[in-house]
Amino acid sequence: MWQTGPMPATGARARVRAELTREIAEVARRHLASDGAAALSLRAVARELGMASSAVYRYFPSRDELLTALIVEAYDALGETAERAAAAAAAGDLRDRWLAVCRAVRGWALAHPHEYALVYGSPVPGYAAPQATIVPASRVGEVLCRLVAEGIADGAVDPHLDATGADATLEPDVAPSMGLPVDSGGSLAARAIFAWTSLYGMISFELFGHTHNVVADHAAFFDDAAGRLAGVLGLPA
Repeated sequence: MWQTGPMPATGARARVRAELTREIAEVARRHLASDGAAALSLRAVARELGMASSAVYRYFPSRDELLTALIVEAYDALGETAERAAAAAAAGDLRDRWLAVCRAVRGWALAHPHEYALVYGSPVPGYAAPQATIVPASRVGEVLCRLVAEGIADGAVDPHLDATGADATLEPDVAPSMGLPVDSGGSLAARAIFAWTSLYGMISFELFGHTHNVVADHAAFFDDAAGRLAGVLGLPA
């Protein structure tokens, strides 16, 4: 049965708290854009909201907790973008799906440069990311590695290709955490990390202006490079 009448006090408080939390995060994101993460200040955020700083501290007890919330939010937004792109391209071949995810990641970064810079730019002095950021940060990598794992399961990707032993340079739990075969004589997990970091390297160089006056058509350059990374992983066209 539907309940009629006023909303319970606990429900109203929860709604108000959620709305204020959202407003604090929204103002903080604007401050990231104007002043950078290192200058983020709870007092400045409170001032813009017309709140006492002590009131903001009830929602985010420290600047670092606010930063963590913004970082997790950015990682999750980027991860959701990658997951949606992979799902939308599910009918394509592995390389097409790989390219769709890479393009989506680049598109999100270009549309949200300050959030991207927060998670992939210069470290914030004095801030140490807590465990809570690890799972959100891995979402894009998991999407890309799932494509490789699917290729192995289908027999389309040879996990023993280029058996240089590069996987021996990784921590022991890295390959299984990526859903890839454990093979100290192989290189698949190392090549996956190479592809993943190269993807972000290309995006960062473009976003932060390092390829200005070097690359004339960034979209075409990116597509070509992402296709080459797919080849490094043995994803068939």
